[in-house]
Amino acid sequence: MMNEQNGRRGRLLYRFPHIAYLGSFIKWLVLGSIVGVLAGSASALFLHSLDYMTQQRLSHPWLLFLLPVGGALVSYLYMKLGGSSSRGNNLILEGIQKGGETIPLRMAPLVLFGTLVTHLFGGSAGREGTAVQMGGSLAEWFGKMIKIDAVDLRILLMCGISGGFGSVFGTPLAGTIFGLEVIAIGMISYRALIPCFAASFIADVVATHLWSVHHTSYSVDFIPALSVMVLLKVLLASVIFGLTGLCFSELTHFLKRMFTRLIKNPVLKSAVGGLVIIALVYIVGSRDYLGLGIPLITSSLTDGVSPFAFFWKLLFTSITLGSGFQGGEVTPLFVIGSTLGHSLASLLHIYGPFLAALGFIAVFSGATSTPIACFIMGIEIFGSEGALYMFIACIVSYLFSGHTGIYSSQQIGISKSGLLHVDAGASLEDWKQTKKKVRESSKNNE
Repeated sequence: MMNEQNGRRGRLLYRFPHIAYLGSFIKWLVLGSIVGVLAGSASALFLHSLDYMTQQRLSHPWLLFLLPVGGALVSYLYMKLGGSSSRGNNLILEGIQKGGETIPLRMAPLVLFGTLVTHLFGGSAGREGTAVQMGGSLAEWFGKMIKIDAVDLRILLMCGISGGFGSVFGTPLAGTIFGLEVIAIGMISYRALIPCFAASFIADVVATHLWSVHHTSYSVDFIPALSVMVLLKVLLASVIFGLTGLCFSELTHFLKRMFTRLIKNPVLKSAVGGLVIIALVYIVGSRDYLGLGIPLITSSLTDGVSPFAFFWKLLFTSITLGSGFQGGEVTPLFVIGSTLGHSLASLLHIYGPFLAALGFIAVFSGATSTPIACFIMGIEIFGSEGALYMFIACIVSYLFSGHTGIYSSQQIGISKSGLLHVDAGASLEDWKQTKKKVRESSKNNE
């Protein structure tokens, strides 16, 4: 009887396929929107709390000296309670790619608390990782509650990424594409397009209108006219942006390995990392590189910044994250890119805020290999007048960052060069190991 009913339903859907399209549309509109409500509310709680913690840090400079204690506390909690949560964004990516990976609900409160502690005491970190992890863990919890199958659960996790990203930056279109694009380099699953858009759009609406989140606005008051010389300068800067994204990713991964190799105890490791950050503050003579670093972005788009601001922000952030503190990488990448762009502008004799805006999105594109999401983010933040330049900056940076990135579990769907063979489904970490084996084999042959 059941097979007969299924057969009738199948014949009906083949005869009237738009019934199936409508059913799928309604299903994912509803499910994506629910994930959006969860992710947007979580992001709002995080952003309001983050603003409070930042104000406390700025009002009480002595809090910096508690950074080692804060890092040790968070690492202790992760060691005792975190379990697989310590893998962060990579755990969510693996859950989408392979299935079977459980995203624990405790990931949300742990990463929220850990990131707030990082920012309260002056660690240099971002916010995207926190929002994505909260969105992913809440999406998995919701999927388990309604008992959806494994394939649909993967789509819900992508919705969690999109909802978290779109709501934390106020960029729902970029959030949509980021959730699709970040899973595998060069490949996008259009099956998840509608649910990811619903999640990102609703999450942004919930955060901004229901919970009154206010995002920092940026603008560029002048875009150079199109010319061969301007294009050549943008191309050169974009190559440097891509190499900087590569440098940030590789340095952060290197420091994670080195800290772990030298200091086995994660509690002590984070405490030492905090001490290094305090020492750097006094070596540099500035606290500008602590926290998110948003004032540096504003300065790079207006008055200007120190020529080496990008280097110091890169170093502060890599040490903070490399020693085990919680937080994202994306906002620091915005800072690194915008300050680098302004510094390059004086060398290339081009308008500083314009190149800073390109660096803002291009270094992020190189470090995450998500050029389309970054291009759309540029339009959402800076407007469409410089769209051609933004597109060039994102795709060139994407290419020259190579097969590297801040997410080691990100898969390489399609190689960035036809001259390089990459096994299907290989992750960035797999590619790194492959290169290592090739180098060792070459040495042995010599």
